[in-house]
Amino acid sequence: MDQRLAGLLKIRVRRGIGLAIRDICSSDPYVVVTMGEQKLKTRVIKKNCNPEWNDELTLTVTNPNLPIKLTVFDRDRFSDDDPMGEAEIDIKPYLECVSMDLQDLPPGTAVKKIQPSRDNCLADESKVVWVKKGEMLQDMTLRLKNVERGEVQIQIEWNDLFPANSKASTN
Repeated sequence: MDQRLAGLLKIRVRRGIGLAIRDICSSDPYVVVTMGEQKLKTRVIKKNCNPEWNDELTLTVTNPNLPIKLTVFDRDRFSDDDPMGEAEIDIKPYLECVSMDLQDLPPGTAVKKIQPSRDNCLADESKVVWVKKGEMLQDMTLRLKNVERGEVQIQIEWNDLFPANSKASTN
């Protein structure tokens, strides 16, 4: 199976907001991000339902159509870790902006706005923002599913490993 490496996706897992309580009065949350066979996780924040991780995870993306799943767990010492919700990260709107090959926009320009819908896990409007030539960021607040409450704030950034070939591969 010959899969050409397309790029790296940096996911900055910023913080959790109002996460579910899974222990007596709090939780020890951490986040697991999976895409295909890749599985990365943040550090555990003890006794906090509003944790500040600020951890950077990097996925190798060979197929941008593979779902990226974010799952929050409560770390338990003597039993299996408890799930605290999950969300999918939709990178397609972001990658559309990256492939536009934009030039010399003022830093901070919103290239695209994505609204929350039934088709995504967004809790609020998300913007793809131009930082500088070849660099855009997207901040997202993801509403967790399969749990009574909780959100996770993340930021994504694409690093194209073959910038000279990116146009050729789309033709």
